[in-house]
Amino acid sequence: MLLSKLLGERFKEKPQEAKSISHIFLLRGGYIRQVSNGIFSMLLPAQKIKTKIEKILREEMDSIQGQEVIFPVVLPGELWQESGRFEAVGSELLRIKDRTNKDLLLAMTHEEAAVHLARSEAKSYTQYPFMIYQIQTKFRDEARSRGGLIRVREFTMKDAYSFHTTEEDLDKYYNKCLEAYNNIYKRAGIPEVICVESDSGMMGGKVAHEFMLLTDIGEDTIVVCDKCEYKSNMEVATGKLEAIKKDEEPIKKVHTPNINTISDIAKYFGVPEEHTLKAAVYNVEGESKPLVIFIRGDLQVNIAKAQKIVKAVLSPFEDYENSDLKFGFIGPYKLDLEKINVLYDKSLEGETNLICGANDTDYHYSGFSIIRDSVAKDFVDISEVKEGQSCPNCEGKLKFKRGIEVGNIFKLGKKYTESMNMTYIDQDGKAKVPIMGCYGIGVGRMIASIIEANNDQYGPIWPISVAPWQIHICALKSKNININDVGKEIYEKLNKKFEVIFDDRGLAPGIQFADADLLGIPVRIILGEKNLKNNQVEIITRDKKIKKLVDLNDVYKEVELIVKMLEDSL
Repeated sequence: MLLSKLLGERFKEKPQEAKSISHIFLLRGGYIRQVSNGIFSMLLPAQKIKTKIEKILREEMDSIQGQEVIFPVVLPGELWQESGRFEAVGSELLRIKDRTNKDLLLAMTHEEAAVHLARSEAKSYTQYPFMIYQIQTKFRDEARSRGGLIRVREFTMKDAYSFHTTEEDLDKYYNKCLEAYNNIYKRAGIPEVICVESDSGMMGGKVAHEFMLLTDIGEDTIVVCDKCEYKSNMEVATGKLEAIKKDEEPIKKVHTPNINTISDIAKYFGVPEEHTLKAAVYNVEGESKPLVIFIRGDLQVNIAKAQKIVKAVLSPFEDYENSDLKFGFIGPYKLDLEKINVLYDKSLEGETNLICGANDTDYHYSGFSIIRDSVAKDFVDISEVKEGQSCPNCEGKLKFKRGIEVGNIFKLGKKYTESMNMTYIDQDGKAKVPIMGCYGIGVGRMIASIIEANNDQYGPIWPISVAPWQIHICALKSKNININDVGKEIYEKLNKKFEVIFDDRGLAPGIQFADADLLGIPVRIILGEKNLKNNQVEIITRDKKIKKLVDLNDVYKEVELIVKMLEDSL
């Protein structure tokens, strides 16, 4: 490729709309251009990177017996109505109608399409297990598009779906896919990616893991132990909470005018916030009664955990005028349970001498004991962990880190196959419902993540496996030597085996080097007048770890050695 012919301007200024490192360099380096909010066109450098990532994805999926297929981007609404997601998923799902007024949608994920295909093709147990995968465009009407390719509305994803006859078989394949994902990230130059437990969210299923690249610009909070290997997404993280030992005292009603926040209550009674109890009230989708969650005052409700327990979507309760609840003063003591549902967090189990609402405006109780003064029998984990809390697996402490999700895997179970009436005939002659797994990786987000993990102040440092080109030739401007002719000769020779881009524009060194840094090519060959007089060229790797003068006759051999070394280092 001649740089003079490459479409896409590179520029020095930081784009105002870009905040993350990857977004800045993708715009400055001429990789992407925004078409609309969360929708981008990709120029040649980004497209070449995308193609190489997809090649890695295909090779790893094929290595675990995946069969590549392709599903439609536009799906009939009736498929998602079968699974129950057409109505359940919110505005992220773009619903449209065709000219006959038939419901259609732009797929944001393809579980329904996978079941639709598999149920017509896999009718006997002899065909199981199997996995089908695709690399396809998807659309999610994301409300918070940000970070360039990190969070978008239109995106390319590799999604795979496995089908099994037993849970044990799914478990074995799930672990194979987990290992394949580790290989993918290593080959793509981001071995720092870690696997954490996660919430299955709208995908359903009981077990899920996310693959996270730890970075300060990540939008997810990752909980890790400072001693053991415990790692989890905040949505499902757990920690040890021991009951705070306090002497039990008589319950007493106290006048607390205009004091209705935990911090004010703690100050008024002269106790730490963990000696208080608070109530959070939610609407439950499909349920007329509000849900009251009681939790220790210093903790926060984890909505993902709570939704998994009630098996419904929760939203903050706001119909205050039509409720008998005394907001700001709700407590479990003598609470009328006829018009509400209640959950108690594990943080309250065994607690005594707490401050709680008295279900009477401007009044609280002191000396509340959960065993003595409430009807609570069951306690569930619905609180967010706190930094510094004890690890659930050892004596270590939990720490918070930020991360970008670069992949996820789910044990879906029978959520889709059962709702969509997919069956096969087992060896006993009976119709049975298969069990599913699901495995996704966003290609564009991987491009951004690779930059976040591999960069300096001047631009990306592309790993050799995904770089748009392997070698970048810079022919510096000279009045005395036709350096472009020498560059062209090297270019034509190297281009027979390697992917090479040749800066043939004859511009000043500063401009050439700035563009080369933004393109981030692993190996750079610099042709300058001074070195060429000595029959030498300079070879530098983009990460600056190798910098040497090489005889013109040895360029091909030296480049071959450096490229192999970079490949072996992955």
